[in-house]
Amino acid sequence: MSLQGAKMNSKRKLILAMGTGLITGEQAQGQSILTKSQSGARGPAVWLDLDQAELDAAYDQSVYAPNIQQILKRYASNSEITRTRIGKPQKFSYGSSSIETLEVYQCNKPKAPINIFIHGGAWRSGLAKDFGFHSEIFVNAGAHCVVPDFINVIQSNGDLIPMAEQVRRAVMWVYKNASAFGGDPNKIFISGHSSGAHLTSVTLTTNWQKEYGLPMNILKGGVLCSGIYDLKPVRLSARSSYVKFTDEIEQSLSSQRHLEFLNCPIVVAHGSLETPEFQRQNQEFAKAVKDLGREVKFVVGENYNHFEIPETLANPYGILGKLVLEQMQLV
Repeated sequence: MSLQGAKMNSKRKLILAMGTGLITGEQAQGQSILTKSQSGARGPAVWLDLDQAELDAAYDQSVYAPNIQQILKRYASNSEITRTRIGKPQKFSYGSSSIETLEVYQCNKPKAPINIFIHGGAWRSGLAKDFGFHSEIFVNAGAHCVVPDFINVIQSNGDLIPMAEQVRRAVMWVYKNASAFGGDPNKIFISGHSSGAHLTSVTLTTNWQKEYGLPMNILKGGVLCSGIYDLKPVRLSARSSYVKFTDEIEQSLSSQRHLEFLNCPIVVAHGSLETPEFQRQNQEFAKAVKDLGREVKFVVGENYNHFEIPETLANPYGILGKLVLEQMQLV
């Protein structure tokens, strides 16, 4: 696309979003910043060839997905509709705090495979109840679907480590207590979207034996949709206004730096309409996994933005739905 075309496309998205009330004034300002950068009024590069405004926009989904609020509401309403068809999930506690609970959508098959879904929300929002919309695909295929709740980064005063630890504890609980809901502890898979895909990738690259005394292969496969795998550029972006990045956090929670602990096949996917940084992060992560000799499938969802592509997980014929069922050997 030409520079002029990119500018017009950006302006068109801004006008459409503001006209339909789908973005706030703050989000509109972010879109204006992007348009300004595209017009040539650029500052010095702070990451690769991106100036500060461009980098901030590249980690701000509202700039590239003007229908964000519409889709988030659809996640919630479709989750409610799903529960009317397959029933309410069982709730279990996996830790001592009130947020450490998980919802289990059960199939009627004994000792069935399990898929754990880790929701996104820029590390600062999201609840398990609004991410049950994809559970039906697993239940109908003869698997259980587990959706944990966990602390967000605002509640943890800017620290990402408690989030990662809680997600790991949720996985450990499922591994040790699968029989409580008819699950097979030897057939646990994990999937995640956005910041949830980041936490999923951290979980997949955990040294389970050293840190928790568990087998290294407790997870048998993973699906990573539109995640972040290297925190360095994120640390340089506006997300540092609410995440207190440190050298320790950057190193320990950048999963691309710990691929030696990846012990299962994975799927990595992103939409073609995502931000340039989210596209790059997923492309480079998949390449790094492949270069290490690990099994990986890399998929680009054509004409999907960041919030649209995870909806394909709810469809057995969708981009992600088909892949996850194949990975779990349910088709």
